[in-house]
Amino acid sequence: MSGKIGFISLGCPKALVDSELILTQLRAEGYDINGQYEDSDLVVINTCGFIDEAIEESLDTIGEAMAENGKVIVTGCLGADSSKILDAYPQVLAVTGPHALDEVMAAVHEHAPPVHDPYTHLIPPGGIKLTPRHYAYLKISEGCNHDCTFCIIPDLRGGLVSRAIGDVMQEAENLVKAGVRELLIVSQDTSAYGVDMKYRTGFWNGRPLKTRFQELVMALGELGIWVRLHYVYPYPHVDNVIPLMADGKILPYLDIPLQHASPRILKAMKRPANVDNMLKRIETWRDICPDISLRSTFIVGFPGETDAEFNELLDFIEAADLDRVGAFAYSPVEGAQANQLENPIDPELQQERLSQFFELQTEISAKKLATKVGRTLHVMIDGAEDDHLLGRTRYDAPEVDGIVVINTQQNINAGEIVQVKITHSDEHDLWAELL
Repeated sequence: MSGKIGFISLGCPKALVDSELILTQLRAEGYDINGQYEDSDLVVINTCGFIDEAIEESLDTIGEAMAENGKVIVTGCLGADSSKILDAYPQVLAVTGPHALDEVMAAVHEHAPPVHDPYTHLIPPGGIKLTPRHYAYLKISEGCNHDCTFCIIPDLRGGLVSRAIGDVMQEAENLVKAGVRELLIVSQDTSAYGVDMKYRTGFWNGRPLKTRFQELVMALGELGIWVRLHYVYPYPHVDNVIPLMADGKILPYLDIPLQHASPRILKAMKRPANVDNMLKRIETWRDICPDISLRSTFIVGFPGETDAEFNELLDFIEAADLDRVGAFAYSPVEGAQANQLENPIDPELQQERLSQFFELQTEISAKKLATKVGRTLHVMIDGAEDDHLLGRTRYDAPEVDGIVVINTQQNINAGEIVQVKITHSDEHDLWAELL
């Protein structure tokens, strides 16, 4: 048996997939994954470096591991700027950037050499997962070609690099065989999939498939499980997948990070600025698929944002009537172009605007969820708590959206889909009876 490796994964679902790849390779080579610092041969930490709070959390975690264990390998987005880590903790064993499986394994091999054992070098068909058995994130590409002024992801993770469509579909099939009932499709720019490869033709089970967003989604829709799309930049061709939702091929759920609604602020962000066109597209999507659930994220208090421009954002939120919304106050990220913009917004005013934003969105969310009361819906079970089952409708992603609390003491396994009647709701969640 090879050594024991402590492992900590921080950050977004894309980083989580990187962690799963590393864990899978560690287990394939016979390493034990250990939950304790003190008896691990070393500790691997996959960090986040996107905003100040994430950087602080990553550095604090490294410090804790150094104090408790002393042998630490750091990878992930914060590792792309190794000086931040090495200035604080010069004794770490190695520092790598994101999606650096080979470099991480080389560092592990150097400091905790593997011991070959053919009886223990076994992994499940879906690899090692950090999510529950019944759902998994499927990352289809790395990096991003956009130049958004608030973001340094292209600096941290590089330009767009799409995975071969055959590899993506093979992984998806392996996950389904391993018991996964829901795939959450993620990348930095999901709808740009295949652009860098000029949509070249690949193969899945001997069948030709273009490396393109629509073709990939169609193929995933054949697997007979829930398929949920995240981080979908609103290119025009995104319209082509809405009929697949209407036909039940994939979930009627679309996560589109719109960021703002003031044309001037959007231009300052280097984001699409045709707000009226976006509202018309949303209306068209709902005409094609009335059941569609739309999620988005927004930045409040971007440098130079006036009261009038903030009100434009509120007007858009009301007009768009989005189902699920996340928002955060603009935070300067080292290296971001937006840091050079004039008239930064006072943090106190940012928080006032953020509170006003969430007050409006909470009203919208409560109203939309109330329309589900009395309906019969299918719910995927995630687990149990006391005398209740906890699950999600197809309109809600794990961790970021709402839940359904089902009043029953029946023992139903996670991943099973049951039929319920919704009895009441609040601003975020639903309650139901099992049918």
